[in-house]
This record gives sequence, structure tokens and C-alpha cells, in this order.
Amino acid sequence: MATIKGVILDQNQVPVSEVNIKAGNQGTISNSNGFFELKIEANTDVTVEFTHLSFQKIIATFNLKNGQELEFNPVMKTEVEQIATVVINTNTRQSVDGITSITPEVLRTIKGAQPGVENILKTLPGVNISNELSTQYSVRGGNFDENLVYVNEIEVYRPFLIRSGQQEGLSFVNTDLVQNVEFSAGGFQAKYGDKLSSVLDITYRNPIKFGIRADLSLLGGSIASEVISKDSKFSGIIGLRYRDNSLVINSLETETNVRPVFADAQTYLTYKFSDKFHLNFLGNISLNRYNFQPQNRQTNFGTLENPLALVVFYEGQEKDQYQTEFGAFKANYFVNEDLTLKLIASAYHTTEEEYFDILAQYRLGEVNSNIGDENLGEVEFTEGIGTQLNHARNDLDALIATIEHKGDFKVEENTIEWSIKYSHEDIRDRLVEWEVIDSAGFSIRPPHIDAFNNQPYEAFDGPLVAFQNVRATNKVTIDRLQAYAQWSKRTSLGNNEVFYNAGVRVQNWSVNGDGIQSSSQTVFSPRAQFAIKPDWEKDMLFRIAGGLYYQPPFYRELRDSSGVVQPNVKAQQSVHIVLGNEYSFKMWDRPFKLVSEAYYKNLSDVNPYTLENVRIRYRAKNNAKAYAYGLDLRLNGEFVPGTESWFSFGYLKTEENIEEQGYIARPTDQRLKFGILFQDYVPKIPDLKMYLNLVYNTGVPGGSPSYADPYEYQNRLRDYKRADLGISYVLVDQNKTYNRGWKSKFKELSLGFEIFNMFDVQNTITNTWVRDVYSKRQYAIPNYLSPRVFNLRLSTRF
Repeated sequence: MATIKGVILDQNQVPVSEVNIKAGNQGTISNSNGFFELKIEANTDVTVEFTHLSFQKIIATFNLKNGQELEFNPVMKTEVEQIATVVINTNTRQSVDGITSITPEVLRTIKGAQPGVENILKTLPGVNISNELSTQYSVRGGNFDENLVYVNEIEVYRPFLIRSGQQEGLSFVNTDLVQNVEFSAGGFQAKYGDKLSSVLDITYRNPIKFGIRADLSLLGGSIASEVISKDSKFSGIIGLRYRDNSLVINSLETETNVRPVFADAQTYLTYKFSDKFHLNFLGNISLNRYNFQPQNRQTNFGTLENPLALVVFYEGQEKDQYQTEFGAFKANYFVNEDLTLKLIASAYHTTEEEYFDILAQYRLGEVNSNIGDENLGEVEFTEGIGTQLNHARNDLDALIATIEHKGDFKVEENTIEWSIKYSHEDIRDRLVEWEVIDSAGFSIRPPHIDAFNNQPYEAFDGPLVAFQNVRATNKVTIDRLQAYAQWSKRTSLGNNEVFYNAGVRVQNWSVNGDGIQSSSQTVFSPRAQFAIKPDWEKDMLFRIAGGLYYQPPFYRELRDSSGVVQPNVKAQQSVHIVLGNEYSFKMWDRPFKLVSEAYYKNLSDVNPYTLENVRIRYRAKNNAKAYAYGLDLRLNGEFVPGTESWFSFGYLKTEENIEEQGYIARPTDQRLKFGILFQDYVPKIPDLKMYLNLVYNTGVPGGSPSYADPYEYQNRLRDYKRADLGISYVLVDQNKTYNRGWKSKFKELSLGFEIFNMFDVQNTITNTWVRDVYSKRQYAIPNYLSPRVFNLRLSTRF
């Protein structure tokens, strides 16, 4: 349940007593001071009516989270005029908690090349996404594995083996089902799990009426349906999505026969046995198939004075498949207005296959740069030739089962929350990867072998050895017992509003498996927040948050670069502090907010890793320490009346010290970030709308060749610059309806045209390292992301 309370005033600021306030079967009356308090159902749209014989009726729709309190002070007017419906879905709770809230309308309007929540997150300060084909993101110097994702308080997971953004399918979060989106980039409360970087907290809708929503584009489509029974006891929403990235991938520099097909079905169901007992079910089935047959590629690089090119001819193919099933039951028992008990049980199953045999024959040489020459752009002089054969037969089968009890109890101004959770992870993994490199007819041996092949200058009669050879079979089980308890209080200190939060998490985990020594560890994670809203003329809020954060290792963090599981890997540790300020003001008679946050992380027991596209390979050793600090700014508001836009800026510095060799930049050290999400419309044609999604990130370290020391390879990739533009025309919406004709069948209907990577910038995700046996040099060849792509879109709701 949630609570609405406040004081009802008339136009002369005089309290109005005996106002009838009704929400469904719930109701109350304002007292002699105009004060009222009303309990409403949480996580659903609730319409509240304020009526009085002497005043015009007020209708407001609220959508609050469980346990949330909202102060609502309506002003009743005596004029006989219709008061427009007001929809309220948030309050200052997000501000004191350090939460960024994103409206579902923004998610459904701003699509992008990879539509979803992540497409919006990349415009927020502190969030870095430098791969438009991926839904992975890093936050304030962390990596992709350091982010928590919840849907209706249920933790969700991602596939394990995916190496490239091209292989990624759909984000788990279906934006057609979303009701609330909340995001924290750090300093989050103890009730959230044990990760080092961020929390994405999604709430799916409980429908209040029947409806269908559909979206079609050249990249795929989605459809979602909402149903509710006549007695309102049962409600459900189901979404189907299909995605084909051929349009984007076929525009890359590598000519291929490719069929990346991704589909999923997702549902959220609710049955209300009584006012006190509700049962929810969240289910998801996802199938990702990626069939890839590269043919040829030419990448031009170098400088104007010394232009170079890599020309590659391919044979072979890659076939990947990732199939996941997820189901969770959540039982809610509302003992009374102050006590809520919950029981959550979930199971996640993934079967993943990654098979490929790709032979690449390459030429590396100087490019003809004579303008007007018929051979312009072709390789004229070859500096190196070679062959590279990559093979993989990787299989993974993982089952994760959890059961959790949660509760919250309110005593006056205090809220106490607790949880205890058990999870069992069963992972079966076979890893078979090898790479053979031949340059100018001579096999190149791995550099860690003492017997160096000095051909062609000296004859070598030793055995042929693959440049890389990883073979491992793992059967591992991990049992985790987690618990937390936290206390929150919102009160006043003099004339100032203050908020306190303090809590602690504890987790014990044990690792067992075939051929490995059993290991068990325990960590404690205290966290706290304090916020104050001074009684100033200016609307300001100050916040400080921090604590000791741990990240107990997941399976991928236990597996070293050779594929062997190291059970004694410890939890990475971070002392984290965040200082924040929010300044709300009016400009051009419209609301704006400036949010500023400064943060510092001191990390120990760090598990170093390398980043290849979206694949993370850990050393499975706690042999490093690191730090991260930065500043995030975000200004959002109605730059154009009736639309929400924002401008973001972030500064980050993060470095690590591996085995006391000195500090170097971490793989996610993205120093500067600018993000813009801007919405507009044509004043004389308001149905013609546009959005601009613009991101600029400075380059991250470009990685190093296999076996190489990262201390010797600190060159950065080029800056990531991308602008996506969308233009749409609204044919039908709530302000533009029809009583007859074919348009009368629609509640919403719009046509759109999108330009992805509008300025056709060549962004880089990784380097391909090409070796030359003669010069012993290694060339870093950039792997470019998608160029400019055009898309058409049709969106509708019935």
C-alpha cells in the first residue's frame, strides 16, 4: 500500500474541511484544518476524487510504489470549470534516495539503434555506453558485471558467453510493459544487492483496463496486451518482441551473410485473492540466434602521410545460440497498513552455444592515396601477409534458483525493512578455443614459450603450437545466503526536512565443484544516507551517501583466462562516498532541476580483467587495488513546453595498480562524457515531433594483444561520437481523437523516420592485432561500429 496525505485549501489559502476523498472502495474526509490521509493501492494507477458541495471537483491519478508517501495539497476552486486530470507518479523520495526517475513515455518515444532502457541510460552522467549494438553499460568506472537489475523487486540475469554486441539480442526489460524506471549510479541503500556500481529498478504495470500496443520498424517489432477480469481480481500484461539486426550489421565494413534473430515473450500477472493477499508472476522466454559468414573486409587506418589498410578474405562461419527461461512468483501479504510481508521464488535457466571456425587470410600494406587514380584506396605495397584460424566449441548450461523473504514495517516516521535470501547456482561449462597464426608461411608461437621460432632466418623443427589454446570443463555449484536490515526516517530538524537511512548487508557464499577445493567466505556491508532540505527560499536539497560495498564473485569472475575456476577468489571491496545536490527552479515559467554529484571510490581486492568488445576475461586473482573519482551534472526540464529534455556532463578518472607495478588506466577509464536528450515539435504543427539523442565519450584504453602486458599498451581508442535523430508525426493521441472512420479504432497512432549515427562517425569498439613475422611489429587495426543507418517506424495503441 501507499499513502497520500496533505492539506486542502481554497483559492484564498484557507483550509477546506469536510471534503469527500474517494479512491475506489477507500475513502476519507478532510478535518477542520483541511488535513487528510488516504491509503491507496501501490504499483497501479489509482484515481482519487476530491468533492465538496461548494467547490469544483478535482480528479487526480496517482501511481506510487509500495510504502511510498506523497504530499499532495490540492487547491479547490469555486469557478465552474472542468479541472484537467493530473497524473502523479513520483515524489521527493527519489531525491533523498539519490534515485534518477525516467518516465515510460520517454522510453517508448526515444528508440535508437538498440531500443530499450539502456538507450536512455547512456545519456545520463556517469553511465558510459560506447557500443550501440550492445545493451551493456558501465557506471562510474565499473564494468558490465557490476550493475544490478531488478524487475518488480526480482533480480534478473543476462547470458554468460556473449563476446560481441552484434550477438546481443534484446534487453531483458520490455519497455512496453514498464510503469516506473529508477536508476542509482552509486551510494545506494542496503536493500539493494551486492554489486559495486549501480542499480536499475524497474516496475511493470498492473493493468486497469484492456489495451493493445504495437510497434513496427525495419529492425523488428513488438506487441503488448493488457487484460483485467471483470471483478478486477486478475490482471496481466504480456509482451512479444522480435528483433533482426541485419540492417545494422550488414552496413558494417565486413561484408557478410548474417542472420541475427532475437525473440522473446514476457508476462507479468497478478491475482488478488483478497485485499490482503496478492500473488504475482513474472515470466520470460528468450531465444537469440546469431549465424555469421564473413566474406571480406578492408579497414583503412594510419595517417594522411602514411595511409595503411588491412584487407581480409574469410572462409568459415559462426553459429551462436543463447536460450534463456526465467520465472518468478511473488506473494504479497498486507498484514495491516504498517506491515507488509513478501515471499519471492525464482528460477533462471540458460543454455548457450558458441561455435565457430573462421579462417582469415590478410594483407597489410600501403594504400594508394592519389586522388583521381583508378586504384585509389587499394593496397599497392604489401608489408605483411598472413593467415589466422579461430576455432571455438563453447557450451554453457546454468541454473540459478532463489527464494527470498522480504518485509517492511512502519512505526510513526520510521520504516524498517529486512530480507533473507538463499540462492543456488549450478553451472556446467565447456570451453574449447584455439587460435593458429601464420605469417608469411611461418607459424607464430605464443610469446610465453621459451623456444622462440626465429624463422625464416633459422630453421625450426619443434612441434607446432597454437598461438592461443584454452580447454576447460567446469562443473561448479555456488550457494549464497544473503540478508539485510535497514532503517529509514523522514522528519524535520528545526524548519528543515531531513531524511536518514542506515542499513547493513551480509552475504556468505561457498563454491564447490568437480576437481576444485571447496571454499566459503562471508562479507558485511554497512551503508548509510543522509539528506536535508533547508528551509530556504531556493528549493535546494543536499545529500551524502556511502558505505562499504562488496561484490562476491559470480561464476565468470571465478574463471581465469585459461578457463580454470579459482574458488578462492575474494569479493572485490569498495569504500564509496557520494555528495549530491539538487536545485529545483523555474526558468521561462517552466520547471527545471540541476542535479550535481561528486563521488569517490577506493577499491581493494580488485580482480583485474581485460575487455574485448563486451566480453570480460578476469585474471581470477585479487592482486590489484584501484580508485575512481568524478563529478556528474545533469540539467533537465521543459526546454520546450510540454516536453522533457536533459543535458548531462560527467568527468571520471579510474586507475588500478596490479601487483604494485604502478597505477595505469582501467579498461573503463572514460574521462569525459556529454549526453543530450532533446525533444521538440513544430509550433504551428505540434503533431510533428522530433528527438535528438546525442552522446560524446572520450576514448577508453584500446586493450592489448593476447599475453601482452597491459602496462605496455595504454593507447586509447578514438572518441565515441554519436547522434540519433527521430522524426514522427502523430495521427492519433489523447488530444487528437476521431469518432468515426478508420482512425477511430486507434487510441494512439504515429509514423516515424529515424537516422542512426546521423553524422556517419566511424566509432571504434576494439582493435584487431595483426602480427608481422619479419618486422616483429603488431599493428592495432580498429574495429569500427555501425555507420549511418535509416529506419522507419510505426507505433500504435488500441
